[in-house]
Amino acid sequence: MAKIVVLGTGGTIASRRDVAGGAAISKASGAELVAALGERGYRLPDGVSVETEQFCTIGSYRFDLDIAFRIARRVAQHLADPAVAGVVVTQGTDTMEESAFMADLVVASDKPVAYTGAQHLADDPDSDGPRNLTGAIRFVAAPQSRGLGVVIAFDGEAHAARDATKIHASRVGAFSSDEHGMLGEIDGDDIVIHRRPLLRRTFETEAIEAKVDLVRLTMGTDARFIRCALDTGARAIVIEAFGRGNANHEVIARIRDAVAADVPVIVTTRCPAGRVKPIYGDGGGRDVEAAGAIFAGDLQGVKARVLLSVLLRACDHADLAKEIHAFGG
Repeated sequence: MAKIVVLGTGGTIASRRDVAGGAAISKASGAELVAALGERGYRLPDGVSVETEQFCTIGSYRFDLDIAFRIARRVAQHLADPAVAGVVVTQGTDTMEESAFMADLVVASDKPVAYTGAQHLADDPDSDGPRNLTGAIRFVAAPQSRGLGVVIAFDGEAHAARDATKIHASRVGAFSSDEHGMLGEIDGDDIVIHRRPLLRRTFETEAIEAKVDLVRLTMGTDARFIRCALDTGARAIVIEAFGRGNANHEVIARIRDAVAADVPVIVTTRCPAGRVKPIYGDGGGRDVEAAGAIFAGDLQGVKARVLLSVLLRACDHADLAKEIHAFGG
């Protein structure tokens, strides 16, 4: 009998409407979510038992990097048990892509791990939570899911944690992997794997560095946000730059200041897809690179921030560029 652990953290999948105030609040435990599957007519795979544990019961909009790291560490502890075949984490979708990527970076086991949740509340008649939870359990119970790293299992699709992003605030098809495409499908009893990720690596670390800031450039952006990050103790800065990694002269001057102060600056694109590459001059990406910034390929800004939080504790500053380039493709 294969044992699957469902680690509950709250989120929409566990939320019900508060009668008094009308607001949706995370209430249901992972045990309640699993128990409700049978009531909704969902069937778990044969030969699989499910054990539940409640890590926390809050919306993921209240998560920080430390919570995501502690969840990942707990996942790794469960996977170290020979009796556990895989882990499903139920979480709110707002920061699921960041939490799943954190786990992908620090969980070394090749046993399957899937993050899942819902867009409709647990007490909605058409809640997608039970379907997503059943699909995630089926996914991690399938032997062909080993070695894929951490995935987001949602709406019948499995997405690599590195590539997945939330693309819609409310529809049930909430996640996409942009031009990379999903890893596989959860089609009822069938788990179909289309590809296996190559751009991934795990790191051993007992802690992370949470003081990593993300700055998004807009037309006319000056250097105030970068100055604020430096003045308030940021240990690294991620910049979502224009297009291929372009900025302006004022921003570039502050990038130079940050690098001189031994604060790494990582450049991604604010575009939904595509890779940064130093091409343009006169304030463009060539000047950004010359100022000392590290280009992160097609890694998205929120993922680059999570990666930096791990790398700053897991490797030397001299190795940052090499590790980031390896993830950026």
